[in-house]
Amino acid sequence: MDDFKRMYRNVNNCIKCGTKLILQNDREQKERPHCPNCGWIYYKNPVPASACVLINESNELLLVKRKFSPHADEWALPSGYIELWQTPEECAVDELFEETGIIGEVDSFIDFYTGYSPIYIRTLSFGFLMKGVGGELQAGDDAQEAVFFKQNELPPICFWSHQHFLKKINYL
Repeated sequence: MDDFKRMYRNVNNCIKCGTKLILQNDREQKERPHCPNCGWIYYKNPVPASACVLINESNELLLVKRKFSPHADEWALPSGYIELWQTPEECAVDELFEETGIIGEVDSFIDFYTGYSPIYIRTLSFGFLMKGVGGELQAGDDAQEAVFFKQNELPPICFWSHQHFLKKINYL
């Protein structure tokens, strides 16, 4: 139960009515912050994200150098957190364009990966094989650089989820 208390240590007030939350067991006997006033329960769930694997006609992989923490100045697949109004596929298309200037389409779903996040504790990432259908390669949004790399010249990939997706398609 100490893990629960640590996990919820910064969860103080109800987002519906502002009342101070209390830790108590829910109907599943899991300790969660509850609002004693309106009954709202805070569930801390993994944050969903999408990652894009785009390989060009020369079999080169598109990577971005991250501008911000976590892992600033390191290489990753174009990726981002899924907005409330997006499907995982829509997020992948948006992130690809925002970070690289490439207009893309989802070709296929690769796999999912759940793991640790330094920001959100846990993430649930969806990997998609993408195809480019337009646009112009340029770093944007939270990417310093957007570069195609040959398979035998890849820099280290900073996220385990991204490594997982590349291994699933036998690229790593």
